[in-house]
Amino acid sequence: MTVISDTTPIISLIKINRLDLLQKLFGEILIPEAVYRELTTNILFKNEADIVKTSDFLKTSPVQNRKALEVLQAASGLDDGESEAIILADEVNSDALIIDERKGRKVAQKLGLKITGTVGVLLQAHAENMITSDEIKEYLEQLKNSNIRLSDSLIQEALSLL
Repeated sequence: MTVISDTTPIISLIKINRLDLLQKLFGEILIPEAVYRELTTNILFKNEADIVKTSDFLKTSPVQNRKALEVLQAASGLDDGESEAIILADEVNSDALIIDERKGRKVAQKLGLKITGTVGVLLQAHAENMITSDEIKEYLEQLKNSNIRLSDSLIQEALSLL
């Protein structure tokens, strides 16, 4: 299974101490070089950088089609990490792209990519009996309290699926 991740889902899972779910659910996770740079050099993520650097299941992979990347960024206004994640997911014909930002998700869907997000990862982990309903509720609350943008409607939808 080939799974690509953008920055925010990795940061979100680190914030709730459950980055391990990515490895348990998917094995190896490919991240484009821009996502790796965001995760390891952005001052906002200095606490998370060491975790990323030592997580051997997170594998950095370069985007091959730089022209497609430039076109996507110019047309969509997405940042480097989101753009590279979408292009990489397309290049490797990924089984899933883990991306949270609404604009990036819309672009990925238009390109026919299969997407999920942090909440989707938590729900899948629940479906596979890795975490409980109570843990999901706790994680969603922790994410909301750590300034991760989660709409009330998304939280309610997730809770209704439990």
